[in-house]
Amino acid sequence: MDAELLARIQFAANISFHILFPTITIALGWFLLFVRARFLMTGDQAWMQVYRLYVRVFALSFALGVVSGITMSFQFGTNWPGFMERVGNVAGPLLAYEVLTAFFLEATFLGIMLFGHDRVPGWLHTLATALVAIGTSLSAFWILVLNSWMHTPVGFEIRDGVVFATDWWAIVFNPSLPYRLTHMLLASGLTAAFLVAGLAALRWLKNDRDRDVVLALKTGVTAAAVLIPLQILAGDMHGLNTLQHQPAKVAAMEGNWETRGHVPLLLFAWPDQANRVNHFEIAIPSGASLILGHSPSAVVPGLNDFVGRHPPVAPVFFAFRVMVGVGVLMLLVSWWAAYRLWRRGEPSPLQARVLVLMTFSGWVATLAGWYVTEIGRQPWLVTGVLRTTEAVSAVPAPTVALSLTAYLLIYVALIIAYIGVLTRLALKAHPAPSGAAPRLQAAE
Repeated sequence: MDAELLARIQFAANISFHILFPTITIALGWFLLFVRARFLMTGDQAWMQVYRLYVRVFALSFALGVVSGITMSFQFGTNWPGFMERVGNVAGPLLAYEVLTAFFLEATFLGIMLFGHDRVPGWLHTLATALVAIGTSLSAFWILVLNSWMHTPVGFEIRDGVVFATDWWAIVFNPSLPYRLTHMLLASGLTAAFLVAGLAALRWLKNDRDRDVVLALKTGVTAAAVLIPLQILAGDMHGLNTLQHQPAKVAAMEGNWETRGHVPLLLFAWPDQANRVNHFEIAIPSGASLILGHSPSAVVPGLNDFVGRHPPVAPVFFAFRVMVGVGVLMLLVSWWAAYRLWRRGEPSPLQARVLVLMTFSGWVATLAGWYVTEIGRQPWLVTGVLRTTEAVSAVPAPTVALSLTAYLLIYVALIIAYIGVLTRLALKAHPAPSGAAPRLQAAE
């Protein structure tokens, strides 16, 4: 592997690890605010027990997100100096806005949120929780502003090869931001919902049937059941926006080689980029045309119109199907579990086991979606402005390979430790006494 490919893999590994944790904390902050508000409205201590468990989950996730984010930012200088040299006049201020408006807000009130329940007035503790939740969302906003601008750059001019901002309003509210931001916030909501439900289901299977377990389970499952249809709608709108601005990416997602109408929706295929054909196709006739153009005869762009200018087909094609497949699974599981919970007040053993298996399903869908987004932008780092090959550093391949190996070993160890700690936090919340009969209290 050459240095450029290794640098790309290293950055992908770093951002893949990093994004796992903001995906949880963005929505989990709002979940904690909801739980805190329910406690204030009802005075039910079960809600505070829910808060106490999941605020620990938030703290652990937040810490890993901060550390991995700092590590990732170093690579702008070590592996991708051409990025800041060429587009730093746009990227630099946007990253600074994220720190000034979001990170400082989170860092200021996080301590009160984590440790202030018995030390400050209730209204202040609730306010701190709200401000931390706002901070996480602001952070997502600014990061997605930069990422969206890299896909649909506007509001700039190029002088001597360097990008200069001419319209900050256009840069911030670039054409793809509304769709990417909505899609990501809903993805975070689903990730947190299945995490909350999965940990509660694990406790249920271990005979911890206290009221707070039922409340967390119902809240997580209900949130997932409400959010997944919205995510499907947002995904459709995002796809139409991508078709308008990045047709080569959509062609790779659909595995479509020729521009034509009546394009089938490929449920499975094996794209052969060398021969520019697909093998082993399983398809729904005219399905892709119907989804993308809302008509069976709608024309869908083909990859042969972008020879030398389209992304690697197989990674985008398969990642897109993983994302959609997990989304469909989320829909089926959340509606199935919600129906049972709201009718009988408790899950069946099978449903509880399925929810445990789905605990980190949001991670799978989010990573697959990000791979579609970022690999699908290739060969561009900033679409139409800066190619990936133009931004990579001259660091030798063996040096990049060494640091990549170290990152991967550390990240694998941290993921294992993170999941282990979450499991321990859930099981030690207040386990049922040994030999005691399960305690069932239906949530109102």
